[in-house]
Amino acid sequence: MWIPTEHEKYGVVIASFRGTVPYGLSLEIGDTVQILEKCDGWYRGFALKNPNIKGIFPSSYVHLKNACVKNKGQFEMVIPTEDSVITEMTSTLRDWGTMWKQLYVRNEGDLFHRLWHIMNEILDLRRQVLVGHLTHDRMKDVKRHITARLDWGNEQLGLDLVPRKEYAMVDPEDISITELYRLMEHRHRKKDTPVQASSHHLFVQMKSLMCSNLGEELEVIFSLFDSKENRPISERFFLRLNRNGLPKAPDKPERHCSLFVDLGSSELRKDIYITVHIIRIGRMGAGEKKNACSVQYRRPFGCAVLSIADLLTGETKDDLILKVYMCNTESEWYQIHENIIKKLNARYNLTGSNAGLAVSLQLLHGDIEQIRREYSSVFSHGVSITRKLGFSNIIMPGEMRNDLYITIERGEFEKGGKSVARNVEVTMFIVDSSGQTLKDFISFGSGEPPASEYHSFVLYHNNSPRWSELLKLPIPVDKFRGAHIRFEFRHCSTKEKGEKKLFGFSFVPLMQEDGRTLPDGTHELIVHKCEENTNLQDTTRYLKLPFSKGIFLGNNNQAMKATKESFCITSFLCSTKLTQNGDMLDLLKWRTHPDKITGCLSKLKEIDGSEIVKFLQDTLDTLFGILDENSQKYGSKVFDSLVHIINLLQDSKFHHFKPVMDTYIESHFAGALAYRDLIKVLKWYVDRITEAERQEHIQEVLKAQEYIFKYIVQSRRLFSLATGGQNEEEFRCCIQELLMSVRFFLSQESKGSGALSQSQAVFLSSFPAVYSELLKLFDVREVANLVQDTLGSLPTILHVDDSLQAIKLQCIGKTVESQLYTNPDSRYILLPVVLHHLHIHLQEQKDLIMCARILSNVFCLIKKNSSEKSVLEEIDVIVASLLDILLRTILEITSRPQPSSSAMRFQFQDVTGEFVACLLSLLRQMTDRHYQQLLDSFNTKEELRDFLLQIFTVFRILIRPEMFPKDWTVMRLVANNVIITTVLYLSDALRKNFLNENFDYKIWDSYFYLAVIFINQLCLQLEMFTPSKKKKVLEKYGDMRVTMGCEIFSMWQNLGEHKLHFIPALIGPFLEVTLIPQPDLRNVMIPIFHDMMDWEQRRSGNFKQVEAKLIDKLDSLMSEGKGDETYRELFNSILLKKIERETWRESGVSLIATVTRLMERLLDYRDCMKMGEVDGKKIGCTVSLLNFYKTELNKEEMYIRYIHKLYDLHLKAQNFTEAAYTLLLYDELLEWSDRPLREFLTYPMQTEWQRKEHLHLTIIQNFDRGKCWENGIILCRKIAEQYESYYDYRNLSKMRMMEASLYDKIMDQQRLEPEFFRVGFYGKKFPFFLRNKEFVCRGHDYERLEAFQQRMLNEFPHAIAMQHANQPDETIFQAEAQYLQIYAVTPIPESQEVLQREGVPDNIKSFYKVNHIWKFRYDRPFHKGTKDKENEFKSLWVERTSLYLVQSLPGISRWFEVEKREVVEMSPLENAIEVLENKNQQLKTLISQCQTRQMQNINPLTMCLNGVIDAAVNGGVSRYQEAFFVKEYILSHPEDGEKIARLRELMLEQAQILEFGLAVHEKFVPQDMRPLHKKLVDQFFVMKSSLGIQEFSACMQASPVHFPNGSPRVCRNSAPASVSPDGTRVIPRRSPLSYPAVNRYSSSSLSSQASAEVSNITGQSESSDEVFNMQPSPSTSSLSSTHSASPNVTSSAPSSARASPLLSDKHKHSRENSCLSPRERPCSAIYPTPVEPSQRMLFNHIGDGALPRSDPNLSAPEKAVNPTPSSWSLDSGKEAKNMSDSGKLISPPVPPRPTQTASPARHTTSVSPSPAGRSPLKGSVQSFTPSPVEYHSPGLISNSPVLSGSYSSGISSLSRCSTSETSGFENQVNEQSAPLPVPVPVPVPSYGGEEPVRKESKTPPPYSVYERTLRRPVPLPHSLSIPVTSEPPALPPKPLAARSSHLENGARRTDPGPRPRPLPRKVSQL
Repeated sequence: MWIPTEHEKYGVVIASFRGTVPYGLSLEIGDTVQILEKCDGWYRGFALKNPNIKGIFPSSYVHLKNACVKNKGQFEMVIPTEDSVITEMTSTLRDWGTMWKQLYVRNEGDLFHRLWHIMNEILDLRRQVLVGHLTHDRMKDVKRHITARLDWGNEQLGLDLVPRKEYAMVDPEDISITELYRLMEHRHRKKDTPVQASSHHLFVQMKSLMCSNLGEELEVIFSLFDSKENRPISERFFLRLNRNGLPKAPDKPERHCSLFVDLGSSELRKDIYITVHIIRIGRMGAGEKKNACSVQYRRPFGCAVLSIADLLTGETKDDLILKVYMCNTESEWYQIHENIIKKLNARYNLTGSNAGLAVSLQLLHGDIEQIRREYSSVFSHGVSITRKLGFSNIIMPGEMRNDLYITIERGEFEKGGKSVARNVEVTMFIVDSSGQTLKDFISFGSGEPPASEYHSFVLYHNNSPRWSELLKLPIPVDKFRGAHIRFEFRHCSTKEKGEKKLFGFSFVPLMQEDGRTLPDGTHELIVHKCEENTNLQDTTRYLKLPFSKGIFLGNNNQAMKATKESFCITSFLCSTKLTQNGDMLDLLKWRTHPDKITGCLSKLKEIDGSEIVKFLQDTLDTLFGILDENSQKYGSKVFDSLVHIINLLQDSKFHHFKPVMDTYIESHFAGALAYRDLIKVLKWYVDRITEAERQEHIQEVLKAQEYIFKYIVQSRRLFSLATGGQNEEEFRCCIQELLMSVRFFLSQESKGSGALSQSQAVFLSSFPAVYSELLKLFDVREVANLVQDTLGSLPTILHVDDSLQAIKLQCIGKTVESQLYTNPDSRYILLPVVLHHLHIHLQEQKDLIMCARILSNVFCLIKKNSSEKSVLEEIDVIVASLLDILLRTILEITSRPQPSSSAMRFQFQDVTGEFVACLLSLLRQMTDRHYQQLLDSFNTKEELRDFLLQIFTVFRILIRPEMFPKDWTVMRLVANNVIITTVLYLSDALRKNFLNENFDYKIWDSYFYLAVIFINQLCLQLEMFTPSKKKKVLEKYGDMRVTMGCEIFSMWQNLGEHKLHFIPALIGPFLEVTLIPQPDLRNVMIPIFHDMMDWEQRRSGNFKQVEAKLIDKLDSLMSEGKGDETYRELFNSILLKKIERETWRESGVSLIATVTRLMERLLDYRDCMKMGEVDGKKIGCTVSLLNFYKTELNKEEMYIRYIHKLYDLHLKAQNFTEAAYTLLLYDELLEWSDRPLREFLTYPMQTEWQRKEHLHLTIIQNFDRGKCWENGIILCRKIAEQYESYYDYRNLSKMRMMEASLYDKIMDQQRLEPEFFRVGFYGKKFPFFLRNKEFVCRGHDYERLEAFQQRMLNEFPHAIAMQHANQPDETIFQAEAQYLQIYAVTPIPESQEVLQREGVPDNIKSFYKVNHIWKFRYDRPFHKGTKDKENEFKSLWVERTSLYLVQSLPGISRWFEVEKREVVEMSPLENAIEVLENKNQQLKTLISQCQTRQMQNINPLTMCLNGVIDAAVNGGVSRYQEAFFVKEYILSHPEDGEKIARLRELMLEQAQILEFGLAVHEKFVPQDMRPLHKKLVDQFFVMKSSLGIQEFSACMQASPVHFPNGSPRVCRNSAPASVSPDGTRVIPRRSPLSYPAVNRYSSSSLSSQASAEVSNITGQSESSDEVFNMQPSPSTSSLSSTHSASPNVTSSAPSSARASPLLSDKHKHSRENSCLSPRERPCSAIYPTPVEPSQRMLFNHIGDGALPRSDPNLSAPEKAVNPTPSSWSLDSGKEAKNMSDSGKLISPPVPPRPTQTASPARHTTSVSPSPAGRSPLKGSVQSFTPSPVEYHSPGLISNSPVLSGSYSSGISSLSRCSTSETSGFENQVNEQSAPLPVPVPVPVPSYGGEEPVRKESKTPPPYSVYERTLRRPVPLPHSLSIPVTSEPPALPPKPLAARSSHLENGARRTDPGPRPRPLPRKVSQL
């Protein structure tokens, strides 16, 4: 049976559990679980990481941990009782783990590795804490390290600052908000401003001395030297080096490393140096023989100096090499370091070029104990401590020192009868009173143990030696009395014996007879002569002698001989027990000299403070002893001395001695009667304050009042203990009188002088310290009343100066912080006084920092949820007194500008934050009763209104982002919880008092505004939090956004008809709230929009205001990243449901639909604008949104903004033409007027004319860069008209020159024709603007189908390429995927007139072929009915699909949506007619170009002739004869009579063209190609024979193509006139495989184009002839004007999309295959392996694919032909290499496109030659019969006799076998400058006739951007459309030859009528 658990509540999973049992809960090792129930070894509960899933798990899998349970029951919360630091570590490391991996993803390697090390370190520390074996101090250290690292990691990762107290996290609910703020501020400030260490230490480690001439032991002495004061500031660090220059005792680290401790900040200056003196131990002279002397001397060797400034910049751990200087003159040795510091080292030599002292130095900061912890390894190995000279900056009470420092300074000695000076050595001993030498009390320095004697170094031949050696004598105090120091002087001989002869001595006693020690300073000692054998062990013999000059003992001056010899030392005592001050000794021994008491007390103030604190207890005993002895006589003197000592302890140097005095008062003070005298003297001083002129001494007394009261209280307590409490009332009266005197002097106002104010300030500063003393004797209430009366006597703020105001407030602050205030009884008495003074200061806005601190302390004492009556009453008092002024103060300080200096800014932020914390604390403590009392306290509604407005404004300030630092989330959440609680209380008052007739718009607006910005706070957006943080917030506070949202809804519903006041103002704010991704909040808030629509409908009859506001705000809000797809759906569904029963439902649905569609586009736009998205997607999305704003919303400003966003995108993508069209949209909106325009976007304030001019010039520039010069010409003319109308000839001239330059560019520069691709986007994963739509895209330069397809797949990496061209079904439309369907399409120009006009250069025609295109088409061949394997053309139909766009290309985008599609079917006969028309047109174009010498190479004509003739001979045209000229077909298709006749005409026409072409070819063919030409002529006659044509009447004599004026007009790139107004464009395709070269010429027959069309029916036919499964690939070989457009029959779909439908489905949507180039694609996937003979034969007819093929389906007007050699292929490098191998480099030309006749099946009129122009053979020749097909190749054994050219590229492979095509052709061209002679021609179809006179009214403009037609609903710009005038606006005028007939007749062209101008006069009228 399952029973609830009592104690087993929390556990950690120790083994993973899969949960395979019924109701099992899957757990992973390390998970924490909360246990609900248990049963027989099983637990039921949930994992804390996913509390929604509950289940069972074995109890053995869980390790139980102690935990406490809150809210027992269904919603209980379990909190582990483990150490809070452990809990924090665990949760923090889990959060870090996820973020740490993200650092790796974001490539933040440095932080990634640093965080990894920190995490490992925390884990190690966590293990130490969990084990629990640490000491208390060590545990504190570990926790400090842990929290420091946690804080560092949180800061680096941008996580929240954690408030802590004693290393543990603080629950904000358990402390007051003011305390929380202080904790946060402390941690924040600690993070920002690291605390400067007050103590510093220098670590020195000696490594070695590098010197070449060693060989003797050395002594190295380190010390710190102050060059400014010219004295050492530290003891010495002494170490010995061996003969190799290494430390002598390497096994003892303390011997070669030391720590110079207790360096204050004052010692860290640039003029502090480390000095190193080196002494050698050995012979007197360094060059003496080794055995010359056996005695060792200390001799100077060298010195090194280093400035400590080098260490101040940072830690220096690397070894330093110090230069060691040798002293040449030993007499200067004592000052060698000073000279080196002063840069006087030129007088010294270095010890060697490579010599130096290797040391390691490091500067450490912090307390010495902290250093010991942090560098424990150093201290554990051992390090000597080197102290400062003298006491530290701070003297600690327990410190015991008794160090006497002796400096051996100098000596003056006589020669002693010698001829040279002496070598003097000084030996020092310490001798006690008994004459015994004290052992081991002479210290040479740290690092060396003390010795019993000292030997100075010896200066060679120097009678006035100067040593300056410092020694420390740590002699115990008990051995000081009677001891003396003896100095013995010896001469050191340099002879072999090396004797040391004693010649004198000196001595100095350490203590005088009166107890005073040797005074500090320099002492000149007497040198007493003696001999070597003198016995100095008997001290009595010389102690009676004088030791110093000027001091004589008794009558022994006769013993003094006149001598000049002397010896100087300097002494300095550092002792905590001995004194050198006689006055001090006199005071302590006052009983022996009673008559000196007065003098001693007076001199006490002159004694050094360190001497007083040494004997503090003895001194105090002395003072109170004197007071007890005679209080009347010495009372005031003792009082003054006591005041002096008390104030001495205020000094920072001695403040640590305060505890010593406290201990004395508590334990040693015995003056039971002293209180009377102390009170009496103190009152005497207080009473005279108002009268005294000089109050310095009185102020000293007042400053000491704390300890005076301590003595008074302790004395009274001692008296009470001794007497049983006698005189209690008397004592109370004395205290009362004393405080009355105080109150009197406090109440006095300063009259002119500030002395009284200063005294008042001094008293107030120290008065709060008295409270605790008074509490020892009086009741709490008594003391509180005394303090209240005293503080209440202070003068008002208006009558005191500023300094006293601050001190008074500090006194109030100390009172609040005192023990007295913590008691509820006394607090209730003191609180009114405190609040009164605070109120006054806040009202005057003075001392705000102190006021904030006091208030914070007040609220810190008031605990949360405290229900004590006293606390509730205190809250009542505070609310009544301070709430209003607190609100006003916050408003005042937040409205001030922030200070500029950082220190002031921090202070400003502190005071603001503290006041805010105080307000929040107060509000959190208020209960229902408090709120009710507050609201009832307002007498009028105006007062209540002002209060509500004030508090709402403050709340808005509190939730500003800048109110708290960004990582203070804890503080923000607490503040928000208080705010929402308060708002809930106040909203009820709002409803009750300000509705109906009392409605107040301002207060309601303030309320809603507050609620909105509350919900929108960043710190409340839980979706952005980590899961653990979100869980904690929800558990503690819930989702406060939902709570506030419900309150908004409730308040809105209460408004009633007053809602109209807030429509539409609140639409934007409420919309912003609903965009927050919180479902509950959205469900609450969205219905408000229905309510707004309803009320607006009632008021206005519509809700246009609501709609306009919604639309305006949606754009700005969603661009900020707000909103999502879920919101769009929710918005739509909720509002549609709400308006179902409304009378205005229809218009409401329309509004909702509009807003929803706008959201779709805005979401798409936002997604596309993200970083990393491709430009194409961004542009498409922007176009969609731009059009939506214009067409559906008519929002002009938004429309213009997105125009410029789109313009910027185009410029970035270098789409200059599209950029120009885009900017033209804005230009359309402007007029040529002087209306002023405001500053907008990047435009300055200017007139409309100026802005339009600027736009025109920018657009022209972009058209120029995009090579769309025709469009630029039109704009040039428009702006030129404006310049002309304003007589601005300067700019007019520039504009005309610009226009002329554009004309030049049209004629001179080459333009590449882009290809066009149809793209279908299917599936629900596409953005809305693309989803299930088809577009036509204008490709980039040089972009072919495969490249375009790959680009689209890169833009949509998740899309699948469809492998067929069929329309997708509904399953594809609704699929949760992305499908792309891409294939090439052919542009169909709308106007044919320019294209059909004779003599117009191709450079001009090429523009009209690919610009202003609305219509595109593609063809798909298929077989209808039974396919005849003998002749497939009988059943070969073509499905032609025409696509119509919403806008023409190019335009504002590179792609536009397909608006309409039409599908028609072309019969086989129509297809054959079109193929022949195209081929004939191509032949005529090439012949014309050759005649006019436009060809630099005849190869294109040769290849075209070869292809047609060779294919025809091999059965090409005969297949058409067999198919359509047989009787069966004619009888079965009587309606095709005209078409059959047309086909016959085309065949005959082709024969005529070929005949004339051969004649032209013969004229220009090079010599080496003559055999080929002869072969062509022979084959042509065979072809005529096959067609049944025996001979033309004027064969080879007449041209079948008639050119006016004898020859075509010489014009570059000219082409014959078009025949068909409507044609298709074909992209030449290259074979997917590579084949070896063959000798046979693969040529294209008349049927080759049709056969090529057959090639695209791959898979469409069910024939087993696999020739139809072969896919020609798109050719990439041409950059000519044809641009290698894909053939519409061959390429009606992409090469990857035309596979057989019988292929396996796995290839249908294969991205891999779709992205492969044709050569890379597996034949088995899309291109079946060619196996049949027809295919093998086909391969022999396909060249290398190096030459492009003509488009068989396009008429000449649809093609741009540029056969110049400069046009070549993307494979030009490879092809040029192939041709160079044969000896010549030939640039293959590109064939032109043939003409085509439109098919009646498309319901278009056929444009054909007039009957008069047709061939006369039509009537004489009988109906054609199929002629036998002659196979010229044994390989042509196929079911289809036309296959010889069906897969040809359309161009023969002559480049492989011709070796001299170029030279012959060029020579002939140069020789032949006139066209061929033309005899009387046989009448043939006329293609040109006379040059037509250009009809001005019918000539189309070269460009028209858009046309406004009914079928295209999108409003389009019309700037570039040209009005109909008598003058052609864009086409350049015809050459004179074209108008010669008019001019010869004398006719003069009439000028068009004048154009309207803004000005009345025109230039032409001047």
